[in-house]
Amino acid sequence: MTDRESLDRLRDDLGADRVSVSAMFGKPALKDENGKTFACLLGGEVAFRLGRDRAAHSAALELSGAHLFDPSGKERPMKDWVSVPPAHASRWPEFAALALDVPR
Repeated sequence: MTDRESLDRLRDDLGADRVSVSAMFGKPALKDENGKTFACLLGGEVAFRLGRDRAAHSAALELSGAHLFDPSGKERPMKDWVSVPPAHASRWPEFAALALDVPR
């Protein structure tokens, strides 16, 4: 499965009428119906905007290999975002749905 296929599947799970596949930082991303990005692919991982003070953010960070999303690679992580590795791909739909519902 290609990276894009992973996002297409997440979009379909969430409803193509509510979610589109676009780009953020030149990488495939999921956007809500208002054009706000809530998930992004980078290096085979999917990063989700879960909100740093939410239970889902803490739960995602507890997964082995998960970490704060740092798209620049310069140790400047986006603190509301968590990158979840492919080892936990079965959890991606759950985190995508939670990220979609986080107020932006």
